[in-house]
Amino acid sequence: MAVREGLLALLVEQPRHGYDLRSRFEAKTADLWRINSGQVYTTLDRLERDGLVDATDDPDDDSGRRRLYRVTDAGRQELRQWLDAASWSAEPHRDELLMKVLLVADRPAEALAIVTDHRRALLAQLQSVRRQQRRLPDDLRSQLAADAVVARLESDLHWLDRCEQRLTKHGST
Repeated sequence: MAVREGLLALLVEQPRHGYDLRSRFEAKTADLWRINSGQVYTTLDRLERDGLVDATDDPDDDSGRRRLYRVTDAGRQELRQWLDAASWSAEPHRDELLMKVLLVADRPAEALAIVTDHRRALLAQLQSVRRQQRRLPDDLRSQLAADAVVARLESDLHWLDRCEQRLTKHGST
């Protein structure tokens, strides 16, 4: 997800100012995605430039510094296209773990050490997340976010198992 579409999704709900957008974005993403104010305002400037939002001075702000952003029809259309588009990609993500394994795959012993170390760390993280998940409030966003984290950790662990199998086989040939 891009911050751009996230801000549009929030603006469809109601007009907002930048600080409110930042805090609502983090709340709506169950605090899994932190953004800084600079990123919010830079994105808002681009959205305004592209005709996807309009900005006016906030009538409730006596200082005259706060602006209120509203989504335009073009912004609603862009958001709808993003929401309707499939979000899956067959391309592997360029995460650090994948890069580490790929870069040393021709040295199976070194690659296996990376796999072992990461498996240990991911298992500890998975246990921690599951403990936290049991203590989460009955909040839909928090539960969905925790489920996603668990699924991804389990997926990475499964991938590490496959890596170990392939590296072991490759090292013995």
